[in-house]
Amino acid sequence: MEERPPVVTEKPWGRELLLWSTDTYVVKILCVRAGCRLSLQYHRAKRETLLLGSGRALLEIHLGDEVIQHSLDEAVDVAPGTAHRLVALEDSEIVEVSTTELDDVVRLEDDYGRKGA
Repeated sequence: MEERPPVVTEKPWGRELLLWSTDTYVVKILCVRAGCRLSLQYHRAKRETLLLGSGRALLEIHLGDEVIQHSLDEAVDVAPGTAHRLVALEDSEIVEVSTTELDDVVRLEDDYGRKGA
């Protein structure tokens, strides 16, 4: 296999490193600065699994009025249609393995003015 450098995308909350992409899955590292959080969002088709690589972060799963927090010490699967948000308690790296629908993001809330599809 050919070695390729990661594709780095700067984000308002840190940066995203796209490490690997195939026809069926994508592997990314989300580098999130302490105190930052990603959009409250869901995906129509994308399925992802999240796991903490370093730091301390929470994954919030929103089920109506109920919010369930996961520490990401173990991998958490996020099914399509599930409203969720990552919150960094300190500088953190989160491993994301997902299906390939990278533009499938519907933002319900966003700290950086990016609400919407």
